[in-house]
Amino acid sequence: MKKIKLAGFMACSIFLAAMVSGCNSSAKSGAEAEQRPIIVQGPMPIEAEKFADKLDDAEVEKSGNFVFYKGTIDGYPVIVTKTSKGMENTAAATALAIEKYNPIAIINQGTSGGHDPDLHVFDIVLGKRTVNIGSLKTESAEENEGMDPSLWKPMDLMASEGSAGEDPDAEKIRYFEGDKGLLAAANAVKDQYDQGQVVEGTIGSADLWNNEVDRIKWFHEKYGTSVEEMEGAAAAQISDSYGVPFLGIRILSNNKTNDGQYNPDTAAANQEYIHLVLKQYISNLK
Repeated sequence: MKKIKLAGFMACSIFLAAMVSGCNSSAKSGAEAEQRPIIVQGPMPIEAEKFADKLDDAEVEKSGNFVFYKGTIDGYPVIVTKTSKGMENTAAATALAIEKYNPIAIINQGTSGGHDPDLHVFDIVLGKRTVNIGSLKTESAEENEGMDPSLWKPMDLMASEGSAGEDPDAEKIRYFEGDKGLLAAANAVKDQYDQGQVVEGTIGSADLWNNEVDRIKWFHEKYGTSVEEMEGAAAAQISDSYGVPFLGIRILSNNKTNDGQYNPDTAAANQEYIHLVLKQYISNLK
C-alpha cells in the first residue's frame, strides 16, 4: 500500500510540475506574442542606417535586396528596414516584413518634395492619408491628337478584380487612412520638434519625380497632396491588405512651389522626430 501511495504521490507531483511548467510556458508565449515588433521603414541608407544606430542590441538580417536591423528601443522590439527606393521595392519589403516578423505596426518615413506652398523645408507631414498618384488612366486619343495630362483620371486598382481600365467604378482616388493610434502618438510629441512645423496631411507616392510646378499644383488641387515621395502608398496598400496599422511620416527636403531648396540634413531631423514618436507609441503599448 505504501508503494502504491508513493507512486501515486510521485505521479501527482510530476503532473503538477508539468502543469506549472505549461502555465509558465503559456505565460511566456503570451508575453512574447504581445511583443510584436514595430517596423520602421526607410528607402535609402541615410533614411534607414542612421536610425538603426538608435537601436539597442541590433542584429542585421538580409533577404534579397532588403536589410532588416533588429533591435530594441526602451526594451521593445523595433525593426528598421531599408526598403530601397520605389513602389515595387517597398511593396515587396513590406510583405516580406509582415510575413517574417508579424509586426504590430509599420511606420514608413523619409524625405519628400513639397506640394503645398504653405509648407517649407524641415516641416513634417503626418500621413492622415496616403495615396498612389501614379495610378492614372488617360483620355482616349487617336494618332496625332496629342497628350493632355491635365485630363488624366485617377485609377483605383483595388476597385475590382476585373480590368480597372474598363471599370467606371475604378475612376476614383483610393486613399489609405493613417492609423489613429500611431497618429495620436505622433501628435503627442510634435511640440518637441523645433526645426519646423508638424502637420497632418496627404502623402502622395509614385514611381516618378515631379519637377513641373503646374503638375505639382494639379496633384495638390486634385488629390489634396501635401508632399510626394516614391514609397509610402505601396507600404500603405500592403499593410492594409494584411490589416497592419500603418502611418507615413515625411519631412520636406525641398519644395518647388515656394523655392525651398533641397537640404539633405532633413533626413536626420526626421529620424530624430520618429524616435520620439516610437518612444511615445511604445509607452502607450506598455
